[in-house]
Amino acid sequence: MPKKKVSFLVPEEKINKLDALADLTGHDRSFYLNEAVDLFLNLTEHHSQRIEQGISDIEAGRVSLHNVVLQTLQVVRQRRQT
Repeated sequence: MPKKKVSFLVPEEKINKLDALADLTGHDRSFYLNEAVDLFLNLTEHHSQRIEQGISDIEAGRVSLHNVVLQTLQVVRQRRQT
C-alpha cells in the first residue's frame, strides 16, 4: 500500500512516551502511530455499524421501552437472590 507523509502536532510528553515504547520494543514511532490510527478507524467503523444496526432495529420495530427493560432486569435480579 502506498504511503503518504502526514504531519501534525503532538504534545512533547506523548512523543516521549511513544519514543520510550519504541526503544523498548524495537519498533519505530511510525509503527505505533499507524497502530493507533488503525485502532481508531476500526473502532469508529464498528460504532458506525452498530448505530446503523440500531437505526434498522428501530425502523423495524425491534425495540424495547426503557422502563420494560428495567422491570425485566429487576425480576431477573430478584430471581437470582432467591
